[in-house]
Amino acid sequence: MTDDHAASLEPLRHRTIVLVGLMGVGKSSVGRRLAQALDMPFRDADNEVEDAAGRSIPEIFAELGEAAFRDGERRVIARLLEEPPHVLATGGGAFVNEETRALINQHAISVWLKADIELLARRVGRKDTRPLLKNREPIEVLAELAEIRNPAYAQAQVHVQTGDTPHAVAVDAVISALRDRLDQESFKP
Repeated sequence: MTDDHAASLEPLRHRTIVLVGLMGVGKSSVGRRLAQALDMPFRDADNEVEDAAGRSIPEIFAELGEAAFRDGERRVIARLLEEPPHVLATGGGAFVNEETRALINQHAISVWLKADIELLARRVGRKDTRPLLKNREPIEVLAELAEIRNPAYAQAQVHVQTGDTPHAVAVDAVISALRDRLDQESFKP
C-alpha cells in the first residue's frame, strides 16, 4: 500500500465500523479483510458472545433460547462499542434490536451489506451450524428474515450491495461507500 493510499484511508479509522445484514452476506469474511485493508482490529460479535457465554451459539439457542442469546448479544456489542475503533461483524439479528441499533448508530458507522436472497441461500446452505436454519429450507428462512429485518437494516448509515464476487470487490465497495459518507458528513453545516 502506498503512503498516499494509506493516508487516504486514515479518516476511516477514527470510528468503529459495524457490519450488519442477513446471514451469509459476508459480514465476518468481508469484515476481516476490511479491517486488514484499514489496518484496524477486527472483532466478531458472535465469537465474543460465545466467549462471554462459555458455549457455542447453537448451544446457547438450545439451552437458553433465542431471547437469552439476543440479550447477551446486546450486552456484548455495547461493551465492544466502548473499545477503541475497530471493524465489528455482528450477527444477523443484532441490528434488529432497537437498543443495539441506536447504540451502533450513535457510537459507530453502521454498514448494511446486502445481497440477493438466492445467493445467500446457496452460501448458508453449505453449513449446518446456523440455529435459525435447523430443519428448514434456507431460501424460505432468509426470505422471512429479510421481510422482518430489512426495515431495521435500512436504518444503517451506509448501504453496500454485494454480489457473487471476490471479497476484495466487496471491501473496495465498502471503503468507497464509507468515503462517500465521510465526505457528506464533512459538508454538513
